[in-house]
Amino acid sequence: MDNENFNKIAFNDMLREKTKQLAVRIIKMYAVLPRKDEIVIIGKQLIRSSTSVAANFRAACRGRSDREFRAKLSIVVEEADETVFWLELLRDTELVPARKLVNLEEEALSVLKIVAKMRKNAYKIGE
Repeated sequence: MDNENFNKIAFNDMLREKTKQLAVRIIKMYAVLPRKDEIVIIGKQLIRSSTSVAANFRAACRGRSDREFRAKLSIVVEEADETVFWLELLRDTELVPARKLVNLEEEALSVLKIVAKMRKNAYKIGE
């Protein structure tokens, strides 16, 4: 195995863990929120999108082809963006205090930026 492939595998392993931990943190945050209807509705959407980021990134890494990798990565980007949206919505509606969301928002935005860049690069390589 050459150094470039080793670095790619190590990076993907790190990002797999990062996406999973984001989902875990969101689930734990949601578990302690009040059970107001609005929070439940938005919270469930947030859990769905954040767990989808982790699951689909994992699936992308197991892709059987570059085309499959890029397709799964596109789903990851969409779901990461949706995760950021739901966090912003909880903050902007003041259903959850901004101070309780700031770290999650930063982490979700970080993941979004990373996977969007990966997708952009993957499509450049595939051309």
